[in-house]
Amino acid sequence: MGDAISYRLIKKDKQTGARLGEITTPHGTFETPMFMPVGTQATVKALSPEELKAMGAGIILSNTYHLWLRPGPELIEEAGHLHQFMNWDQGILTDSGGFQVFSLSENRELTEEGVHFRNHLNGSKMFLSPEKAIDIQHKLGSDIMMSLDECPPFDASHEYMLNSINRTTRWAERGLKAHDRTSKQALFGILQGGGYKDLRIQHAKDMLSLDFPGYSIGGLSVGEPKDEMYKVLDYTTPLIPDHKPRYLMGVGSPDALIEGVIRGVDMFDCVLPTRIARNGTCMTSQGRLVVKNAKYARDFRPIDEKCDCYACKNYTRAYIRHLIKADETFGLRLTSIHNVHFLLNLMKQVREAIKADRLLDFKEEFFESYGLNVENPKNF
Repeated sequence: MGDAISYRLIKKDKQTGARLGEITTPHGTFETPMFMPVGTQATVKALSPEELKAMGAGIILSNTYHLWLRPGPELIEEAGHLHQFMNWDQGILTDSGGFQVFSLSENRELTEEGVHFRNHLNGSKMFLSPEKAIDIQHKLGSDIMMSLDECPPFDASHEYMLNSINRTTRWAERGLKAHDRTSKQALFGILQGGGYKDLRIQHAKDMLSLDFPGYSIGGLSVGEPKDEMYKVLDYTTPLIPDHKPRYLMGVGSPDALIEGVIRGVDMFDCVLPTRIARNGTCMTSQGRLVVKNAKYARDFRPIDEKCDCYACKNYTRAYIRHLIKADETFGLRLTSIHNVHFLLNLMKQVREAIKADRLLDFKEEFFESYGLNVENPKNF
C-alpha cells in the first residue's frame, strides 16, 4: 500500500522544525509545503488549468460530493477520469464527500453503515458509505483520495466525540478494504477528535496502526478560535511519522498557513482565496484590500505593488474596481488570479525560508507587513 505516491523529507528548518519535502504522484512531483487551490466542480473558479500551472500549483483539490451529484462519476470515468476531463495533468486530491453531507444536508441520518441524506440540488434521497466514497473516487481517478469520516462540531461533547472517532476508524478500515487501486491512487486517513487532547492522541494511534500512506488533520478551521486550532496542531502533527505527508484540511488564511507550516504541516487547501475574490477582496503584502471600495476609484496602482501576477502586471485598482461595479466577469477573474497567485507565492517564499533556516524571521517580517500581531494574529 502507498505505491501511488511517495514523500521525501528534504530538510527541516533549524528555527522551527518546519518541513521542506517533496511528494511524487502519478501526475508529477511538487515541493511541500504546498497550498492546494480548490476546484470544487472540476474547475478552480475563474482560473484556467494553464494559469494555475504557470502559478506553480503542483496539485489541486476537487470535490467528490459535488462531482457525484453533477455530472456524475460514471461520466467522468468515461471521459478518461478527472485529469482528462478537466485538462489538468498534475496532481489532484479529492475529498471523501463527507464534509458536504454534514454541512449542506439538513436532513441526514448517520448510521454505522453510512449517511442517508437528501441531495441539496433536487432533494432526492442518497446514501454515502465508506465503500461508496472509494468507488466514486476510483471513477474520478484522483492521485490522492480521502477516507470517509464524520466531521463533528468542534464543541461536541467528549462522549459524542469518542463514539465519532471510533466510527471514523471503522469506516477507515472499510474504505481500505474497498480500495484496490493502490498502485494508481493513494488513500489518506483523517485524524479527528475535536479539541480533546486524549481523543486526538487515541484516534491518531488507531489510524496510524492502519498504515495509510498519508494523513490529514480534520475537524479544524470549522469556526473555533485560531489559537485553539494551533494547540491541537502542536500535539497532533508530531504524532504523524516523518516519512508520511501531513495535510491540514480547510485552511487558507496567510497567517494560518504560516503557523501550520511551523507546526509541521505539508499540505493545505481552502476556498478562501477565490471566495473572497468574488466579493472584491484581495490579499496583499500589506494586508487585506477591498478593491471595490470607493477610495480606489482613481487609484491607478496595481492591487499589490510587490506582486508579479498577471492582474498586477497589467491592470490597476481603478480598472478592476470599475469591472466589479459594472458586474463584469473579468474583474472577478483578475481578483481570483491575484489571490490564488498570492497564496501559491507565499508558500514558495515559505519553502525558501525553510531552505535558508529563517522561517521565524520570515514570519515576523510577513506579519508586520501584513498588519498582524505576531503573538496574537487577528482572523483574516
